[in-house]
Amino acid sequence: MKQASPPLKSIFLPIIYVNTALNYRLSRKNLASTYFCVYGFPQYFFNLRFLMRQFFIALLGSVVGFFVAIFLVVFLFLAIIGTMISSNVSKDKKTNAPLVLTMDLRSGMLDHGGQNNLFGNASPSLVRTVRTLSTAKADKNVKGLLIRANSWRMSPEQAEELRLAIKDFRSTGKFVIAHAQGFEGTSLSAYMAVSAADEIWLQDTTGFALAGYRAEIEFMGGVFEKYDVKAEFIQFHEYKNAVNAYTEKTLTEPHREAMTALLQSLMDTSVAHIAQDRALTESSVLEFLQNAPHSAETAQEQGYVTTLGHYIDAHDYARKKAGGASTKFQNVNDYGTGFETGPIIAFIGGQGAVVQGRSADGSNPFSNNVSMGGDTVSEAFISAAKNDRVKAIVFRVNSPGGSPTASDQIWDAVNRAKDAGKPVVISMGQYAASGGYYVAAGADRIVAMPTTITGSIGVYGGKIVLGDALEKFGYNVESINLGGEYGAVHSPFEPWNQNNREAYRQSLEHIYVDFTTRVAEGRNLPIERVREIAKGRVWTGEQAKDIGLVDDLGGFMKALEIAKELAGIDADTSVRIKKFPRDLTPGEQLEQLFNVTAEATANLEELRILTQTPEFKAFMRTREALGNENSQLRAHLPEIK
Repeated sequence: MKQASPPLKSIFLPIIYVNTALNYRLSRKNLASTYFCVYGFPQYFFNLRFLMRQFFIALLGSVVGFFVAIFLVVFLFLAIIGTMISSNVSKDKKTNAPLVLTMDLRSGMLDHGGQNNLFGNASPSLVRTVRTLSTAKADKNVKGLLIRANSWRMSPEQAEELRLAIKDFRSTGKFVIAHAQGFEGTSLSAYMAVSAADEIWLQDTTGFALAGYRAEIEFMGGVFEKYDVKAEFIQFHEYKNAVNAYTEKTLTEPHREAMTALLQSLMDTSVAHIAQDRALTESSVLEFLQNAPHSAETAQEQGYVTTLGHYIDAHDYARKKAGGASTKFQNVNDYGTGFETGPIIAFIGGQGAVVQGRSADGSNPFSNNVSMGGDTVSEAFISAAKNDRVKAIVFRVNSPGGSPTASDQIWDAVNRAKDAGKPVVISMGQYAASGGYYVAAGADRIVAMPTTITGSIGVYGGKIVLGDALEKFGYNVESINLGGEYGAVHSPFEPWNQNNREAYRQSLEHIYVDFTTRVAEGRNLPIERVREIAKGRVWTGEQAKDIGLVDDLGGFMKALEIAKELAGIDADTSVRIKKFPRDLTPGEQLEQLFNVTAEATANLEELRILTQTPEFKAFMRTREALGNENSQLRAHLPEIK
């Protein structure tokens, strides 16, 4: 088992902050002292004493910083050596001992990426897990897979794609055993993820609470009305329901229609998979769900569970089934995807909100933030397009959308790669909605899981006006505006006038026209048909295929298969998957992690004090509810429970 990395942030950043802050403050006070020196001789002696004191403080800070730097270098060296040793061990798979892979679904996983963590503790990802199981199915030493199931819920798409990978792994005669410490959550997805296992074990003192899917949608319209907060929004069109959370008190008919249809599609798909995997009828599964919850014993009697027992019992059983005492266990994440040879297929990933600038891939040890940066992804496409060895590109999209400009930047890069002769295949993850669909629309082929949530071809924008609400607390804002009156359009302190509202509506309409035009051209559909199925409505992958927004149903491996086909590579030929952009080196990660200027650290305390004021907190709460100004192409996707 890997040892947890020390909390480096708590060790290094306070020391670095003290050192840089002292030096910065010293430079500012030196300037002040120089100014005062001009005006009197006595002040000179005061400044001299002051400077000597500051000199020794700065010297102490520099000495501390030096030892911190030495410690960092030593720690980094040991981390790199440890990673190399771990890598070599994981690659030594060809032993005579039978091997059982293990997988723990109880904690979340990224869609892709997360492997290039500077301090180890790589995050598991869906795409890597799927690829690993595909590699392991051909390894004669690998006898089976032991899974610790999630007891509550997963995203339906992740569960469904894992299910496909498990079925494929079993196709070569290997066994799969899943153990759950209860299925306490009511969502079907956690169970669907392991329903294709040979055997499902359940701790006998737990329950089986599967009931279906549920979405809870919050509305703040009544709250805003009570406190004189005005929500001003424009949407294209009635199904672009992100604005409803702020403007309405309950579901509108289009909102209810779209969400009900979405949940029904997820339900139908999940029930069909569970019934097929456990040799049950769909009607019997629906009846079972209607009568939830059930005891572990009832779940076993009805065929949803094979054996009742603790995890240690399932672990011992897997050992015996694989070959006895000599059996080894290895985590899927450590087993890896193997050494790949052959023609190159480029892998480009985009997950999280679509933003301008650089992507965040979740590899920062102090932050799990992920985003799809327009600069990062477009540069990756350009680089892959220029590489003569790259035969095709698989673009994995897992995003609810975001910035229109960044979405269009990526759309343009996709088309440039196509013009360079590189087939582009989209593999949709959990979400590929709004801006997440925009970036995919121009590809040669689009592949989605039946439970992927996509579409949301629409746009919205607006603001929450706080002026009247804050006035009740004595907080007032006066404005001075030079130039056009449109300068007030984003102000949270005054409502739109008629001219600004119309001007803003036109700007959103331009985005909507561009969006639907891109979809019509990319999907080879009449613009009238696109605007009929657009209107901001979300669809599952299953529904999207029926209306022409998706070409094929499947996961990452299906997209890879299609990429090989479009590139003229024989289906049985192995390929090398090359990531664009490449992972950052440890040195580059360190530079990115600790690249904090002295000026920024010196002002950190002032910023902290500012953020504690009630006015700032009130403003930020509403700004967070609204989201980024540049996120008009973002879908409002409630958590599916």
